Amino acid sequence: MSDQTVSAMRAGQPTSLDARTLFAMLAGFCASLVAIGLARFAYTPLIPPLIEAHWFTSSQAVTLGAANFAGYFAGALFGRAIASALTNRHALRLLMAIATAAFFACAFPLSIAWFFAWRFLSGLSGGAIMVLVATTILPHIPPARRGFASGMIFIGLGFGIAASGTLIPMLLHHGLHDTWMGLGVFSLVLTALAWFGWPASNPVLAAQGATPPSGAHSGVRVRLLYAQYAANALGLVPVMILLVDCIARGYGRGAGVGASYWVLYGAAAIFGPLICGNAGDRIGFGMAYRAVLLLQACAVALLALSANPYVIGVATVALGVSTTGIVPLALGRVHELLPHDHTEQRAAWSRATSAFALCQALAGYGYSFLFSHTHDNYALIFACGACALAIAFMADLIVNRKRVEA
Repeated sequence: MSDQTVSAMRAGQPTSLDARTLFAMLAGFCASLVAIGLARFAYTPLIPPLIEAHWFTSSQAVTLGAANFAGYFAGALFGRAIASALTNRHALRLLMAIATAAFFACAFPLSIAWFFAWRFLSGLSGGAIMVLVATTILPHIPPARRGFASGMIFIGLGFGIAASGTLIPMLLHHGLHDTWMGLGVFSLVLTALAWFGWPASNPVLAAQGATPPSGAHSGVRVRLLYAQYAANALGLVPVMILLVDCIARGYGRGAGVGASYWVLYGAAAIFGPLICGNAGDRIGFGMAYRAVLLLQACAVALLALSANPYVIGVATVALGVSTTGIVPLALGRVHELLPHDHTEQRAAWSRATSAFALCQALAGYGYSFLFSHTHDNYALIFACGACALAIAFMADLIVNRKRVEA
C-alpha cells in the first residue's frame, strides 16, 4: 500500500476527539513524562552531584546510568507479556507506580545494588510503557488524528529533557535526598492523574475496505523500519552523551554554556512530537520519517564538522525536535505498513522499540570505548552517528526505488 493510498484512506475518516479520548491522551503524556522523560533524562544532570556528594564513584555512577538502559531493553522485550498477564490498563498503572517508587527509593543510597536495582526497574517501566502506551490509546483515535495523538502522548519525553536542564538544578539547591523525593512527589501526582484515564479495553478494528499491502514487500519495509529505528539510536546517542561535554570541555566554553545548549535541546524536544506527528498526518509517515532521517544525519554531521556556536545551535534545535519526534513517526509508519492487523502492529512496535533499546545500550558502551581510545575525539564520535543515519536514509531510498520499479 502506498503512502498516497494511506492518505486517501484517512481523508474519509472522522476526526473528532471526545473527552474520554482526550483523557486517555493525557494519561499517555503523564506516563511518557514519568517513566521515560524523567526516569531517564533527569539522571544525567544528577551524575556530578552524586559523585561530589560521595554517594557513588564516577565509575559507579556511569554503571547506574547503564542500568536504566538495560532495564529499558528488558521492558521493551517483555512489555507485551506483562500486559497479557495483567491487561494493558493494569499494566500501565503498575509500571507508572514502579517508576514513581524508584524515585523515592533512590533518595536513600543504601548500597550500589539497591540503587542499581531501582534504576533497572525504572528503565524496565520506561521500555514497557513505550511499547504499551500508544498501542493502548491509538486504536481509539480516528486514523486522521493519530499523528497528533501520538505527538501529544510522547511530548512527555520533551518535557523530561527540558526538566533535566531546568527543574533538576533548582531541586538540587535543597540537596540530593530532597531532589529525589521531589521527583517522586511529582511523579506520584502524575500517576494519580493518569490512573483513571487508561482505556478499559482495545476496540476491535473494523474492516476498512482496502486491499492489504503485499505481504512480501510489506515485510521488507517493516524489517527496514526496525533497522532504521536502530540506526536512530546509533545516531542520537552521541548527542545525548557528548553534546554538553563537547561544548564545555572540548571547545573550552565552560559548563554554563554547555548547559544552555542542553536547555535549548530540551526546549526543542518539547515540540518535536507535535511537529513530526502532524507532519506524518499531512504528508504520510513514510515520507516524514525519511525527511527526519536526512535532517538528523545533516545535523549530527554539522556537530562533527563545525565549532561555530550558531551552527551548533541550529544543529541542537534540529536534533532536539527529531530526538522526540522520531517516536511518533516510527509508530505511525508501523500503522501505515500494517493498517489491518492491530495485533501485528503491537508486535512490530515492540520489535522496533527493542531494536532501538538494544542499539542504544550497545552504542553507549561502544562510543564510550571509542572515545576513551581516541583521546577524546568528539568529531569522530559525531561522524559515526552521522554515518549511521545517512546509511538508514540511503537504505530507505533504495528499498522504495525497488518498490517503484517493481
